[in-house]
Amino acid sequence: MSRHSKMQKQVLALYRQFLQAGRDKPGFIPRIRDEFRENSRIKKKDVMHIEYLFRRAQRQLEQLRDVNTKQLGSFSKPKTDKMT
Repeated sequence: MSRHSKMQKQVLALYRQFLQAGRDKPGFIPRIRDEFRENSRIKKKDVMHIEYLFRRAQRQLEQLRDVNTKQLGSFSKPKTDKMT
């Protein structure tokens, strides 16, 4: 069994904190899981990107822990219609 790096341990701890914070808010757990699963595809050598996402996630976690937070917003690119 391989050992985890310090950053991997921090990300796993952050994931657990997100799950705990989202437990009392309906619809948050699937979104949290999907986001972490999608970002798990980032290469381990892309440290700058991982650190950026880690810092961003820490800020999002603070927002999630706020009792006034009722839903998550998202920014996404509109899908282009390739059939045109």
